[in-house]
Amino acid sequence: MARIDGRQKDELRPIKITKDFIQYPEGSVLIEMGNTKVICNASVEERVPLFKKDSGEGWVTAEYAMLPRATLTRSNRDINKLKKNNRSVEIQRLIGRALRSVVDFKVLGERSITLDCDVIQADGGTRTAAITGAYVSLSLACQSLLKNGVIKKFPLNGYVAAVSVGIVNKVPLLDLCYEEDSHAAVDMNIVMTDKGEFIEVQGTGEEAPFTKKQLEQLLELGEIGTKALFQVQKNILGD
Repeated sequence: MARIDGRQKDELRPIKITKDFIQYPEGSVLIEMGNTKVICNASVEERVPLFKKDSGEGWVTAEYAMLPRATLTRSNRDINKLKKNNRSVEIQRLIGRALRSVVDFKVLGERSITLDCDVIQADGGTRTAAITGAYVSLSLACQSLLKNGVIKKFPLNGYVAAVSVGIVNKVPLLDLCYEEDSHAAVDMNIVMTDKGEFIEVQGTGEEAPFTKKQLEQLLELGEIGTKALFQVQKNILGD
């Protein structure tokens, strides 16, 4: 099956991560996966949520939003509805869960890092791009804390990346663009560590159920994709 952009079924879209994209945060990147572009900023605060107070442990959380004209048609800002839309809430919880899985909160100490992920252009895979980019900005913030003597050890114990996979016209594909995603019979997001461990697998038979064999094919594509993403992250951050 020929893909819209000529890619192979197991090929990522062109990916680019630009670090220090915004001047002020402790960690900042612009991640581009094809035509999807997400700004990921990491902000360090010397305080923690109440449930972590006096625990000696830190916290990592995330927020996610999409600019009104990040898509083909304009969407209203959440402030106009006086509440965050359910999709954004679900995605920011996913980002937070994914990143917390590799953080040693004792080493981080009693401080918080917030990852703000803002989609400035969407063409599929925004949540997975946000996770991959947010990990880099989180790592940059932790490097800054270590360099400045605020913490004594690096608090992350692995890399985290995410990628979308799906079945389109009965063919398993890696890293779906919007056009492919909108026609996918099965849609899945895979979050992994660089040790080959799964953090989260979100999969839905949008049009039809899928078999165990198809699931295995999608998981294999997810591993191929995240391995390539880890290499991009390591080129930015170093081992």
